[in-house]
Amino acid sequence: MHPREAPPPALCLASMSPRRRELLAQLGVAHVVRAPHIDEAVLPGEAAADYVVRMARTKALTVARDSGGVAVLGADTIVVIDELILGKPADMAAALVMLERLSGRAHEVLTAVALAAAEQLTFRLSASVVRFRALSRPECLAYWHTGEPHDKAGAYAVQGCGAAFIEHLSGSYSGVVGLPLYETAQLLRAARIPTLLDGAPRGAGA
Repeated sequence: MHPREAPPPALCLASMSPRRRELLAQLGVAHVVRAPHIDEAVLPGEAAADYVVRMARTKALTVARDSGGVAVLGADTIVVIDELILGKPADMAAALVMLERLSGRAHEVLTAVALAAAEQLTFRLSASVVRFRALSRPECLAYWHTGEPHDKAGAYAVQGCGAAFIEHLSGSYSGVVGLPLYETAQLLRAARIPTLLDGAPRGAGA
């Protein structure tokens, strides 16, 4: 008797983020991951929403070239305050500048998600507002040394101990983490890629 073979992946996630993979697995979609190697520089005069959508679309299209026809999902997340795009901090000094700018204020988190499937590229944009309480310099330093801010847009993680800084969040929690599940499910459903809510077998999020 042959062991039951696992279903082939229905999707390729163009991201090495473990947080995005965990969120996608919640939808029960069998997937593989591939790293998108792209230029993430902001174009002169580019609006934040245009930038994050361009990044998600570029990630999906870049990986789709070598996906063997498997649908590819790309996503990108940025923090925006004072019309400035806050990406991942390059070092401790950059992280402290970001956290001190966010301290005691509201900022916007934009996450775009794009799906390249059946020779079509579709996308959605999630926008959320997050308000921080006032932060002290020692708190920001201690937070940096937890390791959380190193690879996070805006130098914080809503799903980690950085949540202790957040007074209010309006919008999509999963979008702030890095993959808005409402918008993602919409894209997958339109492309006929089933999730658990569409009857996909449980445990399909490989």
